Amino acid sequence: MKKLLLASAAGALLAGAASAEEIKLGVILGFTGPIESLTPSMADGAELAMKEVSDSGKLLGGSTVASVRADSTCVDAAAASAAAERLITSEGVKGIMGADCSGVTGAILNNVAVANGVVMVSPSATSPGLSHANNEDNGLFFRTAPSDARQGVVMTEVLMEEGIKEVAVTYTNNDYGKGLADSFQAAFEAAGGSVTINAAHEDGKADYSAEVGALASAGGDRLVVAGYVDQGGSGIVRAAIDSGAFDTFHFPDGMISNKLQENFGDEIEGSTGQHPGTDSPGAAKFSELVGDSFDATSPFTPESYDAAALILLAMQAAGSSDPAAYKEKIMDVANAPGEQIFPGELGKALDILAGGGDIDYVGATAVELIGSGESAGNYRQIVIDGGEIATAKYR
Repeated sequence: MKKLLLASAAGALLAGAASAEEIKLGVILGFTGPIESLTPSMADGAELAMKEVSDSGKLLGGSTVASVRADSTCVDAAAASAAAERLITSEGVKGIMGADCSGVTGAILNNVAVANGVVMVSPSATSPGLSHANNEDNGLFFRTAPSDARQGVVMTEVLMEEGIKEVAVTYTNNDYGKGLADSFQAAFEAAGGSVTINAAHEDGKADYSAEVGALASAGGDRLVVAGYVDQGGSGIVRAAIDSGAFDTFHFPDGMISNKLQENFGDEIEGSTGQHPGTDSPGAAKFSELVGDSFDATSPFTPESYDAAALILLAMQAAGSSDPAAYKEKIMDVANAPGEQIFPGELGKALDILAGGGDIDYVGATAVELIGSGESAGNYRQIVIDGGEIATAKYR
């Protein structure tokens, strides 16, 4: 399936050489909104892959890649759709690295990307509902972060190993929060745990005492906060600490960033959590490649590098920057067979593809795309130790 005829590859390369271009890729993330502390490093990760490819001079006969950023807001579907429309119709992007939050990702996909035939690779939209999107979008949607159906199981494993059998759950009232909370409850109860309450909270409130009162009344050995660190999730934690309702918490991916330890430090000592991550050789190579430029370990930053890389490598495999052509190659370049490709080796991958060879893009996150184009999933388990986020293990 992955094999390309050498003659075809050579013809594609010549065609690319005759039409070298500046290829624009959209980077649409919530630069404002409830995860704004995460998105700068995510954008930097994607743009590092673009620069690496441009600097190699090997993409489609010397084409270069330019990033065009747009703000998804993470929560405003109309604003996110308008931003994506601008990227496609005004800027002429050939693909989108993003979006970030699940609700706006689904809105952009349904309202804009499908209508315009543009590929999207999200590094962080994790709603289980998006697992079925590829059945309805002409094969345009992929993601390098695993579904929250998987995260719910991982959360269960972490809490059970900690001896936590009874929890209260609060979630941000959107596709991400509800999907994760429901997946977690199903997995936790199947494993013998008890969820005392599974309640939504709204972002943007000044006072969460009523929500925390309900959670405290229900009780539990730990409070699971499936929210956003720059929004209501942190508001819930602050109210819980100040009222003495809970003193330890469990944090899924939307809550984990440097902002968490800045906000609470040792007030949440012993709390646990997880976010997509791996200790694979690619993760170390990515950190080495990044150096001190930005935080290579920030959640979804390695996934963003990989998302942009997959788009560009698929273009080379197809011999075209046309999404209608290269969408068919994303699964091919992401998976075996082929020579394994790690961060810093994108130029090498472009050479192999130009010569008609196969690659297996491992990247920064041990990429393996399954089903209709989503990550099989690895996780970094964290613990708050000495007031700081520390790695407990990888799963």
